[in-house]
Amino acid sequence: MSRSTQILSASFILALAACGGGTGPYGGGSGNPGNGTTVAATAGLAFSPNPLTVNSGQNVTFAFGPVAHNVTFDSRNAATPADIPGNNANVSVDRAFTTPGTYQFHCTIHPGMAGSIVVR
Repeated sequence: MSRSTQILSASFILALAACGGGTGPYGGGSGNPGNGTTVAATAGLAFSPNPLTVNSGQNVTFAFGPVAHNVTFDSRNAATPADIPGNNANVSVDRAFTTPGTYQFHCTIHPGMAGSIVVR
């Protein structure tokens, strides 16, 4: 096998692995990445899943992949978790949701990118 063919084959395999249904911040396949309490901020400029439903007292992990995002909650009250400001890439940040209700949020970097957490 020529060197060019080896490189091309390796590149193809890596591309397939990157697009496969893994369990990273964009994988999972069930609509809820990870353990069912993770919201992925995707490279496609969406929060997934949307909405995410959790039980009162659970933590939600916001998983940021290679594209920078942030999380700003639309309404503030005593039960609203702290925003996740800045340009977050390749990190995960947890927030506790202790009070039932619906918590709407958006990314200030990408207009129109919004999601919600429903706490029961």
